[in-house]
Amino acid sequence: MTQTNSTEDSGLQESFLSHLFELRDRVIKAALAVIVVFIGLVYWAPDIFHLFAQPLLQALPAGGKMIVTDVTGSFFVPMKVTMLVAFIIALPVVMYQLWAFIAPGLYLHERKLILPLVVSSYTLFIIGMAFAYFLVFPTVFKFMASYNAPLGAEMSTDIDNYLSFAMTTFLAFGITFEVPVVVVVLVRMGMVPLAKLREIRPYVIVGAFVVSAIVTPPDVLSQLLLAVPMTLLYELGLIVARFYQPKISEDNSDSDAK
Repeated sequence: MTQTNSTEDSGLQESFLSHLFELRDRVIKAALAVIVVFIGLVYWAPDIFHLFAQPLLQALPAGGKMIVTDVTGSFFVPMKVTMLVAFIIALPVVMYQLWAFIAPGLYLHERKLILPLVVSSYTLFIIGMAFAYFLVFPTVFKFMASYNAPLGAEMSTDIDNYLSFAMTTFLAFGITFEVPVVVVVLVRMGMVPLAKLREIRPYVIVGAFVVSAIVTPPDVLSQLLLAVPMTLLYELGLIVARFYQPKISEDNSDSDAK
């Protein structure tokens, strides 16, 4: 009995270590993908930052400029922006490594979702960031700038503060646009019935406005620009999830294919 327990413990330890080594390898591959893209873009870091800052620069009054309050800000901020761009470009590789790591623990029909989920998740994340860049940023910055003239204040934003604001907004909208994917996954894997997701629709709408109030600037316009798309995307997820509801026969056939 002691020898059997020892063998089982040894097997569990080897299994844990093999999973740990696989996770390490996949993290390294994902990091290398980001680093390679970053090295390829670093020469154009100032140009990338200038493009990144265009929504704010266009909202500034004539002669307005961004400022640097940190000694090293003019170097590190463009580097951070370039790293962000590199991460976005390499995101399909990062997401694939993540899904490939968890795939062995999924059923056969769930593994078939990996490629569509990676593609749709990446696409929606990019659309969310584009929505923030092309619509939210110009609208919010012009709205805020309109309050400076009556106060006699000059709008000059530090580039580090702008980076922090932009990254937070990008992340908020990128994640928000993943709502349809989350809804489909919950339904497809049988975690939450579609009928239940429809039932909690009013709570989701309230939650969308609460989340938008937390992650966006303290003005109604910004909150609406996040809460309304989040609600519409939830509805889109409910529509798409109708075609991905699990079938009982499918679950039984895959029970031995894990």
